Amino acid sequence: MTRTALAIATLAAGLVLASSPAHAWGPRGHRLVAGIAEAQLQPQVRAQVDALLAGEPEPTLPGVANWADELRANDPDLGRRSASWHYVNIAEDGCSYDADRHCPRGGCVVEAIREQAAILADTRQPLDARRQALKFVVHFVGDVHQPMHAGYAHDRGGNSTQINQPDGSRDGHGTNLHALWDSGLFRDMQETEAAQRARLTGDGVVAADAGDPASWAEGACRIATTEGVYPPRPKIDGGYIATWRPVAERQIALGGSRLAALLNHTLAPRDDD
Repeated sequence: MTRTALAIATLAAGLVLASSPAHAWGPRGHRLVAGIAEAQLQPQVRAQVDALLAGEPEPTLPGVANWADELRANDPDLGRRSASWHYVNIAEDGCSYDADRHCPRGGCVVEAIREQAAILADTRQPLDARRQALKFVVHFVGDVHQPMHAGYAHDRGGNSTQINQPDGSRDGHGTNLHALWDSGLFRDMQETEAAQRARLTGDGVVAADAGDPASWAEGACRIATTEGVYPPRPKIDGGYIATWRPVAERQIALGGSRLAALLNHTLAPRDDD
């Protein structure tokens, strides 16, 4: 096994239970994270989620999974205020999160998850505030598992690293590394969203320890900084997709399981409720 292959295998093993086989994400990736989570909710928690989302156009976790990315068009003020909540750049610091250095005034995905989960958990908060917090949590847990959302500051999480992706034409098509990991890795898939979700769930990818948003970001960052994620030349081939798509899919499945664990903990009935 080559050094690169060994690194990939080690990363993959860290994402799943030892006994398990082995966009942020684009709209489909976020819906997948949310759908995987929804299937793992405890019944009492599922009832609370249903009550919070009543009245939404699609009152399910997948139905609100992309709401935070749509704020730029639908609520520009909130979109601007929450723009920095989608990511954290920690790669230059060895993927070790430090709140004072990486998240001044709470403006990053790690602290946004914590703060929005606290609002969601507080039954004294107005219904609208808790509903909004739930929608933010669903989206941000997906974001923090996309490796480029916890990557390098110098290239804006891969946004400034140009890539040429094969598309069947002679010249391929231009994109960037961030967009490639958001959705380009899944661009030529023929599988439906439902089939992909069932396959990822069937793979048994679960979180052995739900952990904390900081550790989730650090794990995603370690993928972003693994040898080979940044290709040696802009033009990639099918081998790159074949190597890294499974890693991205494991992150989606892991994000879904961790989102479920977070919601099950945050919305668990308490004796003082």
